Amino acid sequence: MNRSLIFAIAGLSVAAWSIGVPASVSAQTAPTAPKPAAPPAANATPDGPPAAEAATNGPPMPVMLVTSVEVLRSDRTGGLDIVRARGLVSSSDWAEPHLLPINHGDPVDGMLNLIFQANSPASVVPLGPFMVVEALLPIENGHPYKGIIVRSGTNAIAVKTLPGYAEITPPKEDCSKCRGKYFQAKGAPAPAGAVAADIVREEDLPYALRIIRPTDGIPNYVMDPNRLTLVLSEDGRIADAAWD
Repeated sequence: MNRSLIFAIAGLSVAAWSIGVPASVSAQTAPTAPKPAAPPAANATPDGPPAAEAATNGPPMPVMLVTSVEVLRSDRTGGLDIVRARGLVSSSDWAEPHLLPINHGDPVDGMLNLIFQANSPASVVPLGPFMVVEALLPIENGHPYKGIIVRSGTNAIAVKTLPGYAEITPPKEDCSKCRGKYFQAKGAPAPAGAVAADIVREEDLPYALRIIRPTDGIPNYVMDPNRLTLVLSEDGRIADAAWD
């Protein structure tokens, strides 16, 4: 891919930035009597400054789901195509969503492949509602692409005519209220005596799942922020759950 054609990547759908500016000193004040030294900070080391805080984000990873892709075209100032992608992540702990081109050389099919990714959470994320993220990628006029494919961690959306638009229906279940409900595996009958409102169906969870039943071991605990882990109780209910 001709990477010189791609000259900017824009991020968050909603972002708030604040910049702290230290106040300038305009006049010298009269000296005052020395004050007792303040006690050391709770996380200070004996011979140095406070220890560095833990990282708030993990490495960039594909977002959980891409829900829409739009390519806008402007004829001003030489022409410009802008790729606008929207998607879902498991929590507000994701940051700086962006579109990453992954083509090598001019594609045979004329499609520009993009990964929709963001800085992932640094640790396990509890259940909660999905968060919408958005990213923009401007492309200079004269590019060789006839279409765009945007890929997430679980799906892909193609726009085959430029400009153009494509979308999918977002999943109905974010599992934010799954705990305590019965889990119904694909192809299995509904739990006896349980009403529909108290059942979570596997087919309504179109993302990576790890189901841990009472007799299951756990061969590894490698972090995957796009995977939902469900721990089942003896009676088939969801006893615990998290994005990990």
